[in-house]
Amino acid sequence: MSPDLSIQKNAKRICIYVGESDRWRGKPLYAAILETLKANSLAGATVVRGVAGFGAHSRIHTATIVRLSEDLPLRIEVIDSPEKIAKALETIIPMVREGLITEDDVQVIRYTHRYLNPLPADKPITEVMTCPVITLDPQMTIAQAWERMLEHSIKAMPVVNEKQQVVGILTDEDLIHRAGLQQHLSVAARLDQLLHDKQLAALRDSALRVVDVMTRPVITASSSESLGIGAARLVKHSIKRLPVVDGSGKLVGVVARVDILRQAMDMETKTPKLHIPGGAALSVRQVMYADIPAVPAEADLAAIVSTLVETGMRRLVVVDAQNRPIGLISDSDVVSRIQPRQRSSVLDALRGGPAPSGDIRAEKLMSPGVLTAKPDMSLVEAAKTMLSQRRKWLVVVDERGKAIGLVDRQILLGAMTCG
Repeated sequence: MSPDLSIQKNAKRICIYVGESDRWRGKPLYAAILETLKANSLAGATVVRGVAGFGAHSRIHTATIVRLSEDLPLRIEVIDSPEKIAKALETIIPMVREGLITEDDVQVIRYTHRYLNPLPADKPITEVMTCPVITLDPQMTIAQAWERMLEHSIKAMPVVNEKQQVVGILTDEDLIHRAGLQQHLSVAARLDQLLHDKQLAALRDSALRVVDVMTRPVITASSSESLGIGAARLVKHSIKRLPVVDGSGKLVGVVARVDILRQAMDMETKTPKLHIPGGAALSVRQVMYADIPAVPAEADLAAIVSTLVETGMRRLVVVDAQNRPIGLISDSDVVSRIQPRQRSSVLDALRGGPAPSGDIRAEKLMSPGVLTAKPDMSLVEAAKTMLSQRRKWLVVVDERGKAIGLVDRQILLGAMTCG
């Protein structure tokens, strides 16, 4: 069996104190204990050789030059889940005929190794960031800001002052919640000209400026920091991009979640292939969301919109009668593919208004084809597949093709960053 790398935070530690000369079935006892721990699939063990000590016979042993051959004390330390520790002790205790075994509770802050970290964490973040960056002025009107976001298809833009220092960030979410915008950028990009002009006219009537609605303070990365620190910050705050600033706070670039995942893939392809022990690389099964935002193929317009609102998701998986994924449907798909006369009511419903009416079904609105993976696919392979196909979601299916989980870019980055 191979080691289980998903050690829980509340784990157990055992410390085994034996003598260097102790033996078990013709071999050093410490070596026999290590073999036993490995055979029981423990996460790992460390042997520490003492410089001096005495045991049950009260004889003092030291590591001085003249006494190197003495029976020096050894300590074997092991940390794993309570269940695995308990099982291992059943075998270990009879082996320690003279010595000491202790057990205590520990909290695992992080457990990882090189097979789980394809990310080049020590790489300077400045080598990965995008620059130059399209920005906004804090005194721009919200209509001007929205037009720039639409022009460049960017739904989040840094806001900088006259010294090019980052003072905020403006997203389409900010405009929706604080300025009365009726839809996200992906939806707006697919609206007909009439609805687009109507929305823009409403924003032009507003006296609000970027400074009034932007998000602040901004979570940033320093240009002197490494990629690993930036990635950890993205994961911690569940955000998709970080403005990168120099020592004076001046904007020098932006690093996005997808940029970091690409670096992980480049690292994986450039590094010589190593023999990875079975189970060493986390699989999608271990990190996937089990609660899939899905609708049946026969769901009507009201059910689709209600599910989008209730889940807070921007897209849904469409499944057939056997719960097999057959397509994806996003809020922009719904708006662009229904009859023009229904769009206003759908936009209202997406903001929490009354459910729209309509007989059109999910299978008619969806984009057919779903990127799927078996549960044992490694995270590196999952990321590579998603990036090559330019997909944000990967649906995990069982041997019968039924949807059992979901992996997105945030999950992948978190797993690769935090191990």
